[in-house]
Amino acid sequence: MKTIIVIPAYNEEKTIGGVLRKLKDNGYKDIIVVDDGSKDKTFEIASNEKIKVFKHMINRGLGGALNTGISAALKENADIIVTFDADGQHDFRDISKLNYYIEHGYDVAIGNRINEKMPFLRRIGNKGLDFVTYLLFGIYVNDSQAGLRMFSRKAASLIEIKTNRMEVSSEIITEIGRHKLKLKEVPIRTIYTEYSLSKGNSVWNGFRIAFKLFLRRIM
Repeated sequence: MKTIIVIPAYNEEKTIGGVLRKLKDNGYKDIIVVDDGSKDKTFEIASNEKIKVFKHMINRGLGGALNTGISAALKENADIIVTFDADGQHDFRDISKLNYYIEHGYDVAIGNRINEKMPFLRRIGNKGLDFVTYLLFGIYVNDSQAGLRMFSRKAASLIEIKTNRMEVSSEIITEIGRHKLKLKEVPIRTIYTEYSLSKGNSVWNGFRIAFKLFLRRIM
């Protein structure tokens, strides 16, 4: 089973090298980084790690980067595709936890960070987006905004990513529901640092995501 890890990255020169080396040192060699129009040395650092790196000339957003990376992984004949954040918040050991469920018949496995010591405001924002996703599209998960996900080839081929920005996380959940894919939520560890916390959704971004999801629902 060929597993490819897709890492969207925007201005992640502080962490991308360490994330890639940790993955490679622990056996994950097939990695695709999508540099989403970074203005720092993200592209150069990732390229030096001798993995596949794609670069957007402009910043398209998380959805655009994931779409590029997942499409490239499918062309590379991936059997399993993992999305993994570039800011150092994920523990590589959780990949095998998700893989267990894909090997046992699930189409998608996503990380659930809620049992971790998530900061209060972020927890409230995430739960709000979980609820909005449920109200608009009828599918509820406990952590719709988690960046660590694993897709079977079948699931990755069916899921259509049309949004470019942060609302892609909720879009993926709605696509799972639309195609009636078998989903498993898996508790994962989150490595919170001042840096990783600065990269997440703000309250204002949460409102913008909810509004864009509403527009998608009525269009």
